[in-house]
Amino acid sequence: MHSMNNLALIFLLALGLGGCTGRQTQQESSRLSATDFSEKISETENALILDVRTPEEFEKGHLENAVNIDWKGSDFDRNVSKFEPSTPVFVYCLSGGRSKAAADHLKEIGFENITELAGGMMEWRANNLPETAPVTTENGMSFAQYQTLLNSDKLVLVDFYADWCEPCKKMEPYLKKIANEMADKVTLVRIDADENQQLCKTLDVSALPVLKLYENQEITWEHEGYIDEQGVRNHIP
Repeated sequence: MHSMNNLALIFLLALGLGGCTGRQTQQESSRLSATDFSEKISETENALILDVRTPEEFEKGHLENAVNIDWKGSDFDRNVSKFEPSTPVFVYCLSGGRSKAAADHLKEIGFENITELAGGMMEWRANNLPETAPVTTENGMSFAQYQTLLNSDKLVLVDFYADWCEPCKKMEPYLKKIANEMADKVTLVRIDADENQQLCKTLDVSALPVLKLYENQEITWEHEGYIDEQGVRNHIP
């Protein structure tokens, strides 16, 4: 009798653990490449395509049928609460940082089916996938103009950044400091990725921040992601 009670207890525990595991799996978010993200959207009924960039970014081009709810806006929770937690959510931003934070938060507040676009709109555009507005802008820098900036007898350090990019903000002060202290040998050029989408696509800038160092118009070093001041100085002869 005692043995049968033990077996029954083990069976109930197994059921309980299985139930918990199933719910955790159901609420986990996934990250897909741009092409897989696009295909999954087309295969999913009643999907919420959620653009968590700023309204200004959204206006410059977004996925078809996307809803814009700024992740850093004050009313994010209120706006997403209009949708059922069971709604399949496809979330993206410019390069992936904000969409990751938003996806984690959506999971915490009960959304069960969340898919992130790895690399964001930059990766989407790099794969020539469609969006609702052209990637070029009137004020965007052309590749020819970019090459003109590199025509210098000094080193040219190009910093691709965006106003919303936290690592970019951390790097800006010391990049300007380096440019001031080494003005006789290096010129700093800062390019806003949001304002120069076509140029970023041409140069394969698909994440931020990105640094490119040129000498005589030839690239000698490049780096993607955050790097500290000494790390940059190490690459300037």
